[in-house]
Amino acid sequence: MKYIFTILVFLIGLKAPSIQSEPAFQSGEWFKFRMSYSGWFKAGEATLKVDEKKLNGKSVFHVVGKGKTTGLANAFFKVRDRYESYFDKETGAPYKFIRKIDEGGHTKDIEIDFIHEEQKAIVNNKKHKKIKTISTEKDVQDMVSMYYYLRNSIDISSLSIGDEIKTNMFFDEENYGFKLKYLGKETIKVDVNGSKVRVKTLKFRPYVMAGRVFKEEESLTLWVSADKNKIPLKIKADLAVGSLRADLVQFKGLKHTFPIVLDN
Repeated sequence: MKYIFTILVFLIGLKAPSIQSEPAFQSGEWFKFRMSYSGWFKAGEATLKVDEKKLNGKSVFHVVGKGKTTGLANAFFKVRDRYESYFDKETGAPYKFIRKIDEGGHTKDIEIDFIHEEQKAIVNNKKHKKIKTISTEKDVQDMVSMYYYLRNSIDISSLSIGDEIKTNMFFDEENYGFKLKYLGKETIKVDVNGSKVRVKTLKFRPYVMAGRVFKEEESLTLWVSADKNKIPLKIKADLAVGSLRADLVQFKGLKHTFPIVLDN
């Protein structure tokens, strides 16, 4: 259960050569996801919300992501995760990232400030009262800002089945490079805002490290709406034991019309 929210926002990003002229999201956008284990056991829920704020005099988007276990799962393994990102409204560059989690008693309280002109990150581990300065990759993103930045970068017309897409991210105290494979388009059934509908999607296969958590390198599959919003609709993760799913169940505040086909 500890991977509920990390799986959701860690591997949603998609990268393309240029930023689209019209942003994919706006302040007030809100998503709610339902998490289930092995396709039937409700494990928890997660939310993502976008607001506009000022940070050190700069206009930024402030995204708060929350994840928690619910019901019976909460009794066995309580999760309360909170992620925050402050990133530039124009460029998408992150200025501050906050990760505060409690996963079955395993806790972290980390705050990261990015200094892009020096390609450095100042990592404040509040739990252990330690501050480190670590070198970062060029155009680095944090695990939340990456999703919103790359939503503005998806160029559907440039994608061919089998294309592998790479992106860089800084998480806790490390630089990460991820690779995703484009699997093509697919129309899927979803149950959002109380209606069962069919939605055209882009399907991707993020590469992960096989081992203790994931069954194999290609254990994750995600479906993103093939429209101007580029919202995550479904994520499936094959774990070493069982599988975990995240399904979008509610949304509001989308910048663009969400095209659907009613499932009669």
